[in-house]
Amino acid sequence: MTLQTADQLPISLDIADKRSVRTQFAALCYRMVKNKPEILLITSRETGRWVIPKGWPMEGKTPAECALIEAWEEAGVTGRVTGPCLGLYTYMKAMPNGPDLPCAVMVFPVLVQKLSDDFPEASERRRKWMRRKKAVDRIDEAELSHMMMHFEPPAR
Repeated sequence: MTLQTADQLPISLDIADKRSVRTQFAALCYRMVKNKPEILLITSRETGRWVIPKGWPMEGKTPAECALIEAWEEAGVTGRVTGPCLGLYTYMKAMPNGPDLPCAVMVFPVLVQKLSDDFPEASERRRKWMRRKKAVDRIDEAELSHMMMHFEPPAR
């Protein structure tokens, strides 16, 4: 099943600014190797922890489109969303000039078609392909780890 952008409505931020929405969209970037998924993890800019690409809502973009844009900006991924939201995970986002924000992150599966070495945050992050078990062990958020452990990519 390929998610079409018509399946989602674009986001309008007219009613609140990005910081008050406290919702983020993420890409669980994967590829298939010998019929098993490998997951692409990246390091966070501040702490160097292993994470998946994620970011704030963007005016006029659907949640899935936001996830694809973050995958490009943070990991150099060109790909396609292969299904609906896999689920949500929560975390506290440390803010440099204010209190931490509680965030709920919607995760979309993204099949990686191309990986570029030249992308906006290339100098700020590392990225690495990992088998599912290794990726799960590297992630701090329990809800995301659970989602990864039970992720079954759609049949081609």
